[in-house]
Amino acid sequence: MRARYLVAYDVSDPKRLRLVHKTVRGFGEAMQYSVFVCDLSDHEKVLLRGAVAEIIHADEDRVMIVHLGPADGRGAQCFEILGRQHAAEDPGAVIV
Repeated sequence: MRARYLVAYDVSDPKRLRLVHKTVRGFGEAMQYSVFVCDLSDHEKVLLRGAVAEIIHADEDRVMIVHLGPADGRGAQCFEILGRQHAAEDPGAVIV
């Protein structure tokens, strides 16, 4: 089962910031520059945590991973956005 996570980060070094952004982008969708929504399996969450942990400096940087619930349940409904709405990306063709 996939769960939805909110991933946000504050990284002090520009090089590490770019690496964290690129890494997290591979797991989810950017809502703002340092805020992502990721639908992850348990295994994917472990991979994300490991990849980010290798980049950041724990004494200078912070990454927050918030469990929002099942991706197909409450997790999909838990955002309220004020102002300019986030345009959902068209996933293109989906092969089933």
